[in-house]
Amino acid sequence: MGGVNRTKGMGGTVGGTDGSTVGGAARRSRNSMQLGALRSHNTALVLDLLRTAGPEGISRLELAERTGLTPQAVSKITARLREDGLAAEAGHRASTGGKPRTVLRLVPEAGHAVGVHLDRDELTAVLCDLTGAVVAQRRTPLDLGAGAETVVERAVREVREMGEIGEMGEAAEARDVGEAAAGVAGGGRRPGAVLGVGVALPGPLDHRRGVLHRVTGFPEWNGFPLRDVLARRLSLPVVVDKDTNAAALGLAVGGEAGASASFAYLHFGAGLGGGLVIGGAVHRGTRTGAGEFGHQVVQLDGPPCECGNRGCVEALCLAAVARGETAEAARVLGTAAGNLVALLDVDLVLLGGRTVAAAPDTFVRGVAAVLDERARRAGGDAVPVRVASSGGRGVAEGAAQLLLAPLFGRAGG
Repeated sequence: MGGVNRTKGMGGTVGGTDGSTVGGAARRSRNSMQLGALRSHNTALVLDLLRTAGPEGISRLELAERTGLTPQAVSKITARLREDGLAAEAGHRASTGGKPRTVLRLVPEAGHAVGVHLDRDELTAVLCDLTGAVVAQRRTPLDLGAGAETVVERAVREVREMGEIGEMGEAAEARDVGEAAAGVAGGGRRPGAVLGVGVALPGPLDHRRGVLHRVTGFPEWNGFPLRDVLARRLSLPVVVDKDTNAAALGLAVGGEAGASASFAYLHFGAGLGGGLVIGGAVHRGTRTGAGEFGHQVVQLDGPPCECGNRGCVEALCLAAVARGETAEAARVLGTAAGNLVALLDVDLVLLGGRTVAAAPDTFVRGVAAVLDERARRAGGDAVPVRVASSGGRGVAEGAAQLLLAPLFGRAGG
């Protein structure tokens, strides 16, 4: 706990910085990238096709055919991406006539996003490349109730360390980037730049403004402008969302749900919440209030919950786990999941969070049993239930996708 874990080889050592930005103001000026330009619709189409093509790459002609753009438009977009170091040549492909076609690929290491999960008692941070692959991760204890100044300082320190890892790793690997390295140098931007930071934490909150409301169990955060405070401290774009929304986005972008366009992600860790993907996009609701799954009342005279109600699913499940009755917690979770399925008719239920991870088979059996019984009574097919494969860092990875997904035109970012 607290140590940095690299998932691919990187040179150098990790150290903190004395400045208030990732690597200091001078490095930031070299690293800045115009996210607005990258997020243009046509550029996003091209970037997404480069991403899905993988290392084998894709030709400009194929890009034009699949996007519907003119060859001239594709050439301009890819030239700009190469100049920024985001695309590079990946060889040539035989043509049916004329000279061989040049194949282009995305350069995943050309930029990074940091994802931060502020849980009630733990902070998880990941550094992801442009494909969403985790380059480094860090996990450390956290007290969300320790006060805004303390929590913000901890988050800033973790983001700085992630940024330093990205830059040192790219410097060590520059010889492998090939032509893209020349493009980065020509564009005046160092490879490995941190494009921004996604932060996920318990709600409720205002996703659009990045302002927290009365976070369940921590009312002192009410009205705190977390996005703006972090953006000022880091001089980087920051997006703030609920932990369950971020996790659901990461699962949708990563293809976890397969062909299912609508699914529910139920996260049971230190608390209980839900993320909804409807029609392929994260459903947040007008006030970012969708997915407060843990605070649906299922027992009118039940135990008090920190939200102020009695008999909430979260309170009942946490109490059952505290008594060592994991199967009972799974049954209660299944009852609430059944209500959600009946209301929204989703195609799939995914389970995650460290409480689920401690007894995955028990929770899958318990939830599935309730859904199966309800489906039999209704004369239909049961909605499948399984554990999400993202593991303990799924929320943090999803937080990074809050920055990355819009670059590729992915819905719900």
